[in-house]
Amino acid sequence: MGTQYQLLTLFSDGGWMMYPLVLCSLIALGVIIAKAYTLWMAHKDSLQVMEDVEQAALSGDLDAAIDIAESTPGPSAAILLVGLRRIQSRHLRQKEFDRAVSTTGAIELGFLERGLVILATIANVAPLMGFLGTVVGMVIAFAAIEQAGDVDPALVAGGIKVALLTTAAGLTVAIPVNIGYNFFVSRIDMLIVDMEQGAQRILNLAWDLEKKGMIQIERGDEDVAPQPTAAAAASASAAAGGSAAGVEPEGVAESAPTEPDPTT
Repeated sequence: MGTQYQLLTLFSDGGWMMYPLVLCSLIALGVIIAKAYTLWMAHKDSLQVMEDVEQAALSGDLDAAIDIAESTPGPSAAILLVGLRRIQSRHLRQKEFDRAVSTTGAIELGFLERGLVILATIANVAPLMGFLGTVVGMVIAFAAIEQAGDVDPALVAGGIKVALLTTAAGLTVAIPVNIGYNFFVSRIDMLIVDMEQGAQRILNLAWDLEKKGMIQIERGDEDVAPQPTAAAAASASAAAGGSAAGVEPEGVAESAPTEPDPTT
């Protein structure tokens, strides 16, 4: 009871700047709890779902692989799911397949980063609010000195107390929020690696299924070397044969000059 009363006293002595600081701390606490749960769920079964989906798909049971990916939360499972749905059609285009996997990865990354802006804003703004409260407290202290016309410690103590309390409150809010922000950034970096592994797994899976003849991947014209036509091949062969025999093409060889007739 005494501790609670002391905290309420400190809150009331800190002035009006304590209200936005408490609001920032409550918002940050809610975001930290939600983000910690979301990232934990996203990373929990990422490696296992890759193995299960790959085994089911290589065995030919694409429906089971889709069910596994669909029932598992996380960005890696989402990338596998969108790739498996393209593979299920048995005929796909490589460009559309790559684009679908890349787009899903970008969407999942945006979902993972949701809320980080709030934490970064609070970590930056909370100390500034504390410094603003410091300035307000010093203004109150000097106003009391000006009104009394004498420097009395009892007069300036209230303003200095406000200044110190708001500064301490701002730093108390900002420090743990900044730590949480950096921790979540490192966890998201780990999930990005998982997403890249999932994208590579689904691409390798599509190529393996194509080698087995289970699906057909249509590649662009730029991926396939142009094959010479029969007429072009015959023309090239004839030109090569003519050059080897020393025969010049028709219309190119010049006629030899004739000797003048002595009877004329």
